[in-house]
Amino acid sequence: MDTPRVEKHEVYEDALALGLGALFVATGMLIYSKAFLLVGSTAGLALLLQYVTGAPFWLVFSLVNIPFYALAILRMGWGFALRTLLAVSMVSALSRLAPGWVDFSKLDPTFAAVLGGGILGVGLLMLFRHRTGVGGVNILALYLQERVALRAGYVQLAVDLALLAAAFFVLTPQHLLLSVVGAGLVNAIVAINHKPGRYLGVT
Repeated sequence: MDTPRVEKHEVYEDALALGLGALFVATGMLIYSKAFLLVGSTAGLALLLQYVTGAPFWLVFSLVNIPFYALAILRMGWGFALRTLLAVSMVSALSRLAPGWVDFSKLDPTFAAVLGGGILGVGLLMLFRHRTGVGGVNILALYLQERVALRAGYVQLAVDLALLAAAFFVLTPQHLLLSVVGAGLVNAIVAINHKPGRYLGVT
């Protein structure tokens, strides 16, 4: 059987995925912050610090990602690191601007967990398929998937559960439970749709 030809992404395809992926992630984070929910990875850590300190999400998100760029450079290459830096910068910028574009007069937490989780999952999937992460655990998850075939979604889920456990002292039981549901949805979208060997497009 012939080996399937690997078709590289065009520049415009990468640009479109980066722009829409960052917008989706920023929108999902806006929904979660308005509903006082939590998600995993460095985005969840940034949300948790926002709830505790009152600092804006976009600023905290930018700062907590700084230490992970070294891993991206050393393990995933300069191209991935630069795309990730650009994605994190875009998510931060869009997160700062988005509250001026949309507002919620009513936002049911259950609906927010499902809609926000779905939007986040799709945004991350778009970025992952173009070899781009949004920092932190995403870098580690992608590295482990490429090197030892651990699915990125499963690695993220393990870290996310640890983060949600730490949120026990910050969120109400209802919001914590809904956050678990949302985190599971995000990671299920990535794990189901980004299996090793299933998607061959490269950048």
